[in-house]
Amino acid sequence: MTISQDDLAFDRQHIWHPYTNLTQPGPVFGVSSAEGVYIHLADGRRLVDGMASWWSVIHGYNHPYLNAAIQSQVTQMSHVMFGGLTHQPAIDLSKQLLDMTDEALDAVFLADSGSVAVEVALKMALQYWVAKGISHKKQFIAFRHAYHGDTFGAMSVCDPVNGMHSMFSGFLPQHHFVDAPPAGDDDNWQASHIEPLRQTLEQNHQNTAAVIIEPLVQGAGGMRFYAAEYLRQLHQLCQQFDVLLIFDEIATGFGRTGEMFAYQSAMVVPDILCVGKAITGGYMSLAATLTTRKIADIIGSFEGGNLMHGPTFMANPLSCRVAVASLELLLRSNWQQKVKSIAEQLTAELAECRQYQGVVDVRVKGAIGVVELIKPVNMHKIQPQFVDLGVWIRPFGRLVYIMPPYIIEPPQLTLLCDAIKTVTKQL
Repeated sequence: MTISQDDLAFDRQHIWHPYTNLTQPGPVFGVSSAEGVYIHLADGRRLVDGMASWWSVIHGYNHPYLNAAIQSQVTQMSHVMFGGLTHQPAIDLSKQLLDMTDEALDAVFLADSGSVAVEVALKMALQYWVAKGISHKKQFIAFRHAYHGDTFGAMSVCDPVNGMHSMFSGFLPQHHFVDAPPAGDDDNWQASHIEPLRQTLEQNHQNTAAVIIEPLVQGAGGMRFYAAEYLRQLHQLCQQFDVLLIFDEIATGFGRTGEMFAYQSAMVVPDILCVGKAITGGYMSLAATLTTRKIADIIGSFEGGNLMHGPTFMANPLSCRVAVASLELLLRSNWQQKVKSIAEQLTAELAECRQYQGVVDVRVKGAIGVVELIKPVNMHKIQPQFVDLGVWIRPFGRLVYIMPPYIIEPPQLTLLCDAIKTVTKQL
């Protein structure tokens, strides 16, 4: 499939891309097809994808097993409303999600994006307390450098100052924010790391419905990695102060950190869990919010007992069917060894970047490699440089990072690492 220059010009003039403007549009590259770890541009160039299309295409593009699943489903029904109706793909997916997560998580809401999954989690927490007759618990505790999505509820628990949503601060609900967990792992854990959260809970638990956090990895807010011990301490404090705990695993879920879910590294289970991104292998938009039977039953005991959310495309059969296939593919693959190998190679090959003048830090967690710079990158300049080097890497702010598909082979990963070294050394 070719894309003409006229169509590319139309795109730049009329179509918004994520976090862009139409007065100074950045470079946009037309894609004709994608297969495996490769994105094929309309101009004939082939790029190794280091982003897994924003962390979702874990099995690579155009996978025959996923293709077959979605083709089979479309001949039966592509969509049917979920109000008063159900279907086998939704049932099969929900069973899979409950089997893969802790047994305490017992109820599933199938949402249509990660942001919506967070919205539903916030609503669950608020409705839980209302159903218990405690209507003053209406605020949340979140973290600086957090990112939870772009809808208004999700934005309200993102970083209020440095986040991409600061321009909406006068409109968004006001919540309590705590300093981000200090970077590091359990080896450099100190009891003082949890004190800001402890103090915030002591002062505000009476009006706090839940704490929401991205476990182990703060994603789009800075690609910051922190200790599993922080999650264990957080879990204890939430129980102590009678506050619910929400884990946003939209980015970390389904193997990205080396565990199937990041919460498993800390061996604590949240009251509410959000998952998405990789759930369909990048084929369709889908997410899910899971919670405990206790929370579901208490919400259901109040007046009509309805959880107040219901998107038109909730539990879309195409999305659910390909998600079932994606999770089957993941579970029967050697994903743990693949993620471990990716981590080892990223650690070895990105280490050189620490010597470069403009680099602050280099860090790796599972299949995530990050080079943090002193200054923000110039996207209009840096993106074509990576394309010229045969890779698709999409930096943001001061971060040049990759989260490749799990199927990537060592030579392909080396090409990504070499491109990062070439570009960051020039910077």
